[in-house]
Amino acid sequence: MSITTISSRTFNRDVGKAKKAAQTGPVIITDRGQPAYVLMHIDQYRQVTGNKKSILDLLAMPGAENIDFTPPRMQNNTYNPAKLL
Repeated sequence: MSITTISSRTFNRDVGKAKKAAQTGPVIITDRGQPAYVLMHIDQYRQVTGNKKSILDLLAMPGAENIDFTPPRMQNNTYNPAKLL
């Protein structure tokens, strides 16, 4: 995997070149000389994020209703009740 760095000006002039470079590794796009964005192929992105499931996916799992969960009670009063007028 190779990392390519290009300026935002170059990216704007030749998006196709940046997309082609993203086939072999991430492309760092700089703004005023500082890294600002990363362009990568969707397969690389999925590998980096690990295809994590959302809480909705986890709650929809078969058998999820049988999981015993009792949240711990709060030790401090870290909230303020609403003042109703």
